Amino acid sequence: MSNDSLLSLLEAEAGQYVSGEEISRKLNVSRTAIWKQVRKLEANGYQIDAVPRLGYRLTGKPSRLSIQELLPKLRTKQFGRQLHVMDVVSSTQDELRKLAEQGAAEGTLVIAEQQTNGRGRMGRHWVSPAGKGVWMSLLLRPPVPLQWTPQLTLLAAVALSRAISRVVPLEIGIKWPNDLLVGGKKISGILLESAAEDERLRYVVVGLGISVNLEAGDYPAELLEKAISLKMASGETVNRSELIACILEEFERLYELYLEQGFAPIRSLWEAHSVTLHNETLLYTPQGSITGIPTGLDDSGGLKVELADGTRRTIYSAEIGDAKVGGS
Repeated sequence: MSNDSLLSLLEAEAGQYVSGEEISRKLNVSRTAIWKQVRKLEANGYQIDAVPRLGYRLTGKPSRLSIQELLPKLRTKQFGRQLHVMDVVSSTQDELRKLAEQGAAEGTLVIAEQQTNGRGRMGRHWVSPAGKGVWMSLLLRPPVPLQWTPQLTLLAAVALSRAISRVVPLEIGIKWPNDLLVGGKKISGILLESAAEDERLRYVVVGLGISVNLEAGDYPAELLEKAISLKMASGETVNRSELIACILEEFERLYELYLEQGFAPIRSLWEAHSVTLHNETLLYTPQGSITGIPTGLDDSGGLKVELADGTRRTIYSAEIGDAKVGGS
């Protein structure tokens, strides 16, 4: 039995319950096989009620992104104009890197309904169920030195924060360098992967993963204490196409500002959105853990930290722990 045959049967009943016995007879399958296919459909974003003695009823279908729906919403000159919308991929990062190596233009965008191997910073797995999030990668070809790449990470965080706030009435905070938080819980992941030659960037693939319409059941139990979706936080289903259009608009605007005026305006915007600054914080660096008060960003995008003994350090790579003491 295929997903399509069971789905067709449930769709034909127009929202009415279909008994397991009837499904078993019509499709010539066991009750166990029916349950397995129901679980597969649910994993693909379909909503199915299962009630003892009544059977199964289709109550909702996954929303599907499409080029036809997205392009008219775009308000950009370049970002997203070369658009690839895919169903299931291992990772949008991998798909866009292939296109980049083939000469794809800056602003090329790859979106997937589902990732089977989505990844975040430090190789962490990113939960990417079908039809419920924004899983996409954007191609940049910035004319800047390789060592400025961290600035683009911070730019991405600001663009994403501003875009989400336009679509959903939530207060978004940035935890250094680029985690976006709502009420202390993570709602997105940002991953930049670059290719360089002679200390110049050839291209940067910006991976953006936003947990948009996920439910609590979509997360592993161990993640619920530290992760949340926009729908869970706001109580409302979010239009993914409109969110994507806003992200691209904000990103393109800030990227143009960055190329014209450098990092200074981006730094100011990041600091204004940050929840990391001015609180005593534990930082896990490659050289060991330290406790200090982050005070701002330096010119390259590093985090300036004041230690207890009054000395100052700039951190370029660290995991940020919880704030120890409330601050301004």
